[in-house]
Amino acid sequence: MNSARKSLVAAVLSAGLLFTAQGCSFTQLTIGATSGIIDGGFKALNRETDLQIAAQAIPSDLKLLDGLIIEAPTNEKLLLLGAQGYTSYSLGFVEDSSKERASLFYLRARDYGLRILFKNEEFKKHFDGDLTDFQKALDQFGTDDVPAVFWTANAWGNYLNLNRDNVDALAQLPKVEAMMKFVLKYDPSYFYGGAHLFFGTILGSLPAMFGGDTVASRENFEKAIQASGGKFLMAYFYYAKSYAVMTQNKELFESLLNKVIDAPENLLPDENLANEIAKQKAEALLKQESDYF
Repeated sequence: MNSARKSLVAAVLSAGLLFTAQGCSFTQLTIGATSGIIDGGFKALNRETDLQIAAQAIPSDLKLLDGLIIEAPTNEKLLLLGAQGYTSYSLGFVEDSSKERASLFYLRARDYGLRILFKNEEFKKHFDGDLTDFQKALDQFGTDDVPAVFWTANAWGNYLNLNRDNVDALAQLPKVEAMMKFVLKYDPSYFYGGAHLFFGTILGSLPAMFGGDTVASRENFEKAIQASGGKFLMAYFYYAKSYAVMTQNKELFESLLNKVIDAPENLLPDENLANEIAKQKAEALLKQESDYF
């Protein structure tokens, strides 16, 4: 068990004894006493460079977070961590080995995010309606809602990407796109240009007859790269996997993936884990080059 997770669990248990003795609820304990420690635990994981340590630690931490959410089902901070945590875990450690498990985790992440957004009654009411009503309800949100909108859409979009053979699932894509356009409107640099990364990938993965646009794809990838100063390596990986493959640009494909593989450690310390995952994915994709060209 790594030191960050030990600290997190120890703090929960210690605080539990203290607050139980005083007759306080477990909810008060976890939310009041350990909120900052939970944040610290996830930050420590994001800064981890050893993928094996991260892979072993994250599932237990996510289940601990699930337990806290059961006790405090409307706590937005915990719900946002749940949306982000399950999305990141599924992307980094599950989807390459199990589409089914990854899909379930992405939906769990989406649903945690929706719990936050559904506090807006109009959005909840029109969520399953047509796109026009959905957009009107979405327009009621503002800048402060960007994190919840982004992580909900990110999880949902990743689920749809894994289930492209499901017509009903793909029919939901316009709503995900509307949410990501909302993010671009209010904070296009959020999470290293994550909305630009989304559109770069979607537009670069679909044929033109289904809404693909390689010119717009490249523009979005370049904006995503600019948002992190070129330090968030996932942008290069998806640039290669979608745009370079779709345009059959083998030279660009190799250049982008090698850029990821050759990048130094601690390039972006707060996202060390994401960058190490990008390196692993880039190495695997480069070995499959003959399948794409």
